[in-house]
This record gives sequence, C-alpha cells and structure tokens, in this order.
Amino acid sequence: MKKAVVFFDLDGTLFDDQKRVLPASIAAIHEMQAHEILPVIATGRNIFEIQDVLDATGIDAVVSANGSYVQYQGQRLSAAVIAPDLLTRLTAFAREQGDPVGYFNNRGFRLSQATQDTRDNFKLLRLHAVVDPDWYRTQDINFLNVFNRDKEARYNQQFAGQLSFVRNNPRALDTMVTGVTKQSGIQTFLQRAHLTGVKTYAFGDGLNDLQMFDEVTVPIAMGNGVPQAKAQAAYITTTNTADGIVQGLRHFGLIA
Repeated sequence: MKKAVVFFDLDGTLFDDQKRVLPASIAAIHEMQAHEILPVIATGRNIFEIQDVLDATGIDAVVSANGSYVQYQGQRLSAAVIAPDLLTRLTAFAREQGDPVGYFNNRGFRLSQATQDTRDNFKLLRLHAVVDPDWYRTQDINFLNVFNRDKEARYNQQFAGQLSFVRNNPRALDTMVTGVTKQSGIQTFLQRAHLTGVKTYAFGDGLNDLQMFDEVTVPIAMGNGVPQAKAQAAYITTTNTADGIVQGLRHFGLIA
C-alpha cells in the first residue's frame, strides 16, 4: 500500500533551467520510492519527450499532455483522442489566423508550419520539429500546441465546449479536449491505479498546474512559480534551481 502519491510538474519544477533533473532531486525520488511513496510526473509534455527523465528517476507513472495521456507501471490507463473532424476544423481556423499548430501523441509530433516562435519554442524544449501539415490525418492526436501570443479568447470562443486552451508560454497555447486537464488526469490515475484513499501532494509552478493544485491534498508551489500558483499553495518552496523539490519533500516529512 502506498503511503502517499506526489505529482511533479517538469518545466520550471522538477527541471532546472537547463531542462535537467538535479541530482539531489533524483536522490530524493529514490528515497521516496524506497519508503512506498509514489512519485508521478504530471506535465504538459508528452511521453516521448521525457523518456530520459523516467529512466533517470525510475518513475513509471505519468499524467502527460496536461492529462490527455495517463500511464501507470508503463501501461496506458487512458488517452483522450481529439476527433478527426474537430482537428480539421481547428487546423482550418488556425490557418486563417496564420497560427502554426503542433500535433502530438505519446509517440511523436509534427508541425503544420515553422515560424520563429516554433523554432524558439522547440529549441528550448530540445526537440527536433518536423513540418508535416497532413500528419494528423493518419494519427490519433491527444494534444495540440497552437502558436500565437494573444488569441486565447478567440480560440476559446470558437471551440467552446469542444477544446480548451491554456497558455503554456508566451508563444503557445496547450490545447486539450474540453474537460481534460492535469486535474482530470490525476483523477483518472488515482481511480484506475486504486489509490483514491491515499494522501496526495503536487509540485508546480505554472498556470496549467492550478487545476492540479485543486485536486491534491497538499499543493506546493515553486519559488519561481507564477503568483496564481503561489496564492493557491499550502507551501511555497525554494526555486527549481535551488533544490526546491528536496526542501518541499523534507518540509512535509516525505524524505529525511
């Protein structure tokens, strides 16, 4: 029986500013695992992007793509597939706006077009972006990035009740089936892994972590987090570059 479940966002949280997991954080995760405390990655990233993190930490439980794809012990628990007709309409609308679209599933991704914003975005993520505007037609797509800097309201109005758009960074909107969030992914994970009675913690820093914070028993914001995350947190730890993970785990007695 697990004593607790701890959900970790990646970018700005478990990752330092060079997109690496600090050695002290890896050691802390291994200590948790040795004492029946389950670490889970809860991220806007997709499974294919984070295999090195799973290998380094020994974590096999993931709520990925903001809840769009969930796995436990390496096995899929759920995947929210965006309907083909909806993908076609979103693609057409984004083309009218001049906005590139990134199409993702757990195995890979493609872009509808490349711009300076897409190049900058995937350089930061250390991903090689391939342009293939028709790729989505033959794939099960779980998640999208829509690249623009100021059109959340426009997209949310156009696709109300079908897709939700959350700003991931100044360049892009994370896009999911309406109702799919980190919160819904965590609910699915806990139910299907038979862990609904276990105390839960979450570390996060961004706007896409707010609903995750709503779901867990103890939300923990990073010192570098956005003001909204800090306002919602039960505890604010140090930054992602100053062993904030270790300090937060230690504060709540999850490691020695």
